[in-house]
Amino acid sequence: MIGRLRGTLAEKQPPHLILDVNGLGYELEVPMTTLYRLPPVGQALTLHTHLVVREDAQLLYGFYERRERELFRELIRLNGVGPKLALALMSSLEVDELVRCVQAQDTSALVKVPGVGKKTAERLLVELKDRFKAWETVPAMFELVPDNGAAPRAPQPTAETDAVSALVSLGYKPQEASKAVSAVNEKGLSSEDLIRRALKGMN
Repeated sequence: MIGRLRGTLAEKQPPHLILDVNGLGYELEVPMTTLYRLPPVGQALTLHTHLVVREDAQLLYGFYERRERELFRELIRLNGVGPKLALALMSSLEVDELVRCVQAQDTSALVKVPGVGKKTAERLLVELKDRFKAWETVPAMFELVPDNGAAPRAPQPTAETDAVSALVSLGYKPQEASKAVSAVNEKGLSSEDLIRRALKGMN
């Protein structure tokens, strides 16, 4: 099992990235909550990782905080929840927001996540309730910070395309994703900014 990787952020194409570790490029898929906190391309980065081995592929998932990885592992243990749905949940809700939903048994936020209907949301809350009893919420730790760094912004068409692609990979329909991104699109925004704003708009 690959538990952690430290290297240089080589590429960032939401929701995927490539981490260069001593010349070896690891392709990882990350939740949007991790994507928002990444440094500019070319800077050092450490990610906590989880490896999923299937018959047809070996998939590596990366998380900025260890706590995010633990949440991912809790989610994929549930019946009917695979990595794709787990990432969709974590991309739409911060760790503490999801924990609070479970503790309050509140389905309102979950049903807005692609692939989660009311019955699925109710089942997830029931199954997660006991698992989350020991979890504490720490809002300040997981506050999302927009990318205001000095890294050059990607050209707007590329940023918009990347944002739409990332939302589609989370389960949103292409037309829905395109409409959501267009509604929040402003000149100079990065793909991470567009994704964050579009998700907030849809939620």
